[in-house]
Amino acid sequence: MYDDILLPTDGSDGIETAATHAQALAERFDATVHVLSVVDTRNRFESPTSGLSAEAWKEAERERADHAVETTVASLSSDLPVETAVVEGIPKTAILDYIDESGTDMVVMGTHGRTGLDHYLIGSVAEKVVRRSPVPVVTVRLTED
Repeated sequence: MYDDILLPTDGSDGIETAATHAQALAERFDATVHVLSVVDTRNRFESPTSGLSAEAWKEAERERADHAVETTVASLSSDLPVETAVVEGIPKTAILDYIDESGTDMVVMGTHGRTGLDHYLIGSVAEKVVRRSPVPVVTVRLTED
């Protein structure tokens, strides 16, 4: 039923919880887990007074994304077929594009469960993916709050 399961990661604490769910589903359906991280190309700190250049932002984002993929893969069973990808873009858009391009059958992703002002200001990548995904999305709460 599911051959390819996408596990997006930004390296947040608790991603192992989502990885555990993705692994269980992959083992049940003999599927490949695709671990994806997005280099967020929106430099929120680029301005004359912030002192962070676009190149510095992108380099820091690339390092974060590479580390997020490595850490997430390390939390999965070594027997599990895994593919990795680091792409550039706006996270929600890049995840949805990856779904279309890779033929992913299901997405398992973490959510912080932000509400109120935090949700309004920061937004929710998971919520946007759930609303627009052409395939089923399983969301897993990353925090114990």
